[in-house]
Amino acid sequence: MFNSLSEKLDKVFRNISGKGYLTEQNIKDALREIRMALLEADVNFRIVKNFVAEVEKRALGVEVMKSLTPGQQVIKIVHEQLIALMDTEDFELKAYNNRLTKVMMVGLQGSGKTTACAKLALHFRKKNIKPMMVACDVYRPAAVDQLQTLGKQISIPVISQDTKDVIKIADTALRQAQKDMVNLLLFDTAGRLHIDEEMMDEVVRLKSFVKPDYIFFVADAMTGQEAVNVAKEFYDKLAFDAVILTKLDGDARGGAALSIKAVTEKPVAFVGTGEKVGDLEVFYPDRMASRILGMGDVLTLIEKAEEAVDAKESEKLAKKMLKNQFTFNDFLKQLQSIKKMGSLESIIRMLPGLGRKLPADLKIDDNALKHVEAIIQSMTDKEREKPDILNGSRRLRIAKGSGRTVMEVNRLIRQFEDMKKMMKKFSTPQGMKDLEKMMNQTNQP
Repeated sequence: MFNSLSEKLDKVFRNISGKGYLTEQNIKDALREIRMALLEADVNFRIVKNFVAEVEKRALGVEVMKSLTPGQQVIKIVHEQLIALMDTEDFELKAYNNRLTKVMMVGLQGSGKTTACAKLALHFRKKNIKPMMVACDVYRPAAVDQLQTLGKQISIPVISQDTKDVIKIADTALRQAQKDMVNLLLFDTAGRLHIDEEMMDEVVRLKSFVKPDYIFFVADAMTGQEAVNVAKEFYDKLAFDAVILTKLDGDARGGAALSIKAVTEKPVAFVGTGEKVGDLEVFYPDRMASRILGMGDVLTLIEKAEEAVDAKESEKLAKKMLKNQFTFNDFLKQLQSIKKMGSLESIIRMLPGLGRKLPADLKIDDNALKHVEAIIQSMTDKEREKPDILNGSRRLRIAKGSGRTVMEVNRLIRQFEDMKKMMKKFSTPQGMKDLEKMMNQTNQP
C-alpha cells in the first residue's frame, strides 16, 4: 500500500530538491502535483483541499523561502502535515492483568473483523494479558468455525453457543471470563454487506448489555473512500473509540488510512499488515508518514527484529561468524527469523533510502526463501555442519529431495561459501576498517 503515492510524491520532491532556491510558482506547481497524487490515492477531496492549503500557507512563509535548503523544508512540512492528518492523539488500548477489559469489534462483512479479533488477542497475549474471544457473529456462514479455528491455532479460548441470541452468548462469556480470570474479552460481532437497521439495532443492544471499555471499527483499506463513509455511519450509531485498518499489505491506494481520522475524528489504532495472525502493528502516524515519503521505518523494523530474533542466539551466532564457524544450520535459523518479520518486500521498504529507489510496482517473491529453506532442510545434519563434503551425488540427492534443480543447489552452496569468505575477511582489523569505509560511502547522498 502507498507505493504509488510514494512514487508520485518522490518525483515532486526530487524536482523541488534539485532547485537552489524556490519561487512562489515552483511551490504552487509542486502543490498541484501533491494535490493530484493525494486525489489519485483516493483521499477525501475536502481533506486534500485543507491539507494542500495548510502546506501552501507554511511553504510560502519565511521558514522555506529564506532557508538554505528550501526543497528539504517543503518535504519537512509535508511530512509534519501527514503526521497531523493521521494523528492518533496518543490513543492506546489499555488492558491490565488484574481486571477485565471488554472490547467490541464492529464493521461490515468481509472487512476482516474475525481475523482482527484473533490478531488483537495474540498481540495482547504477548504482553502477558490473558485474552478470550466471543463468537457473536451468528449469521455469516462458518464465522463461528473460523474464530474457533483461529483460537485453536493460537491457543486462545473461544466462547460460542448454538443460538442466534447474542445477548445470551455475551452473558455466558462474561460469566466465564470472571470465572477464568480473563483480562481481555474480545467480542466478534456480526457484519452485513451494507448498513442496515437490523444489524445496527443488534450491535447497539449488545453494546448496552456488555458495556465495553472500547469499540473498534474494523475497516478494509482496499475499499478506500467507501470504508471512510461506512465508518462515519457506524460512528453516528455506536461512537466507536478507534479504527483497525486491515489489508494494508494489499494494493489499496491509501486513501482510507489518510482520510478516516479527519472524517470520524477517531484515530487508526492498529493496522493489519498480512494474512497471518501475527501480522498486526500498532499504528504510528510519524512512522507511516515516513514510509509514505520513502524515508523508511527503522523503529518498526527494530521492533520486528527484537520480536523475531532471540538475543542470546544472536550473540552466539555473531561469535561463530567472527570465528568463521558459520554453518548451514545457523543460516537456516537466520532465514526462519527473517520470515517471522514479514515479507521481504515490507522489510526492504522499511530501510531508509531504499523505499524511494524501489519502483512502486516491485514485487519480491518470498518463495525464493522457501526454496533455499527446502534445499537446506534436504541436507543431513553432517552436511549442514560440513558443507565441504557435498560432492556431486550428495548434491543430486538434495536437489531431488527439495524439488529444486542441481543448478540451484550449486548456486546456494557457492553463495554460502562466498559469504563465509567475506565474513572471514571482515573479522580482521583491516577488514573492519574496510567495512567502515564502505558504510561511510553508502551513507553519502
